[in-house]
Amino acid sequence: MQPLIFQIDERLGNPGDTLPVKGHLVETGYVLGEHTFELTSGIDYDLALTNAGEGILATGMIRCHVKGTCDRCLEDAEFDIAGEVDEYYLFEEPEEIGDDDDEVDFALVGEDDTIDLGEAIVSALIMETPFIVLCKEDCLGLCPVCGENLNEHDCGHAAQIEESRRPANPFAALAGLKFDDEDDESDCVESAGGSE
Repeated sequence: MQPLIFQIDERLGNPGDTLPVKGHLVETGYVLGEHTFELTSGIDYDLALTNAGEGILATGMIRCHVKGTCDRCLEDAEFDIAGEVDEYYLFEEPEEIGDDDDEVDFALVGEDDTIDLGEAIVSALIMETPFIVLCKEDCLGLCPVCGENLNEHDCGHAAQIEESRRPANPFAALAGLKFDDEDDESDCVESAGGSE
């Protein structure tokens, strides 16, 4: 993704100074893992830069419309992203980083007093991109037998597979079982009835 370089000037010269920054990035897409995504209308950003004393804090939102491929049925999957930007650009690299600071994420203000907001925007975009991409929440996917899109047509294979996976009833073998004692008891009843 292209850098978005911003020059730090006198508008952010003192601690507490805040500057709104908004605009539009013309980006066509990005790759995350094995997924390739298309940004149909780029990325809109609305940020606030604040001089926090030791650095510049960039906070705000990004918004974009994303088009990818459904992981279940391989058809188009589209979704909107509204991601939160939260990036800290230090003026100087800290001399010591304690054990508690291992998870602290920061960048540095460049020697030419610039920061790259593109990195913060990419982080927000990735954080909000779903790990599993679906065209709809209840997507049925493809038939593993014939490859039919089950959202459009039920080929019947899914029911057959489900039936074959159903565990056998452990008592089914007892249905036709007859006990010898039952025959003896019926004979005794008949004998008892005949003696009267």
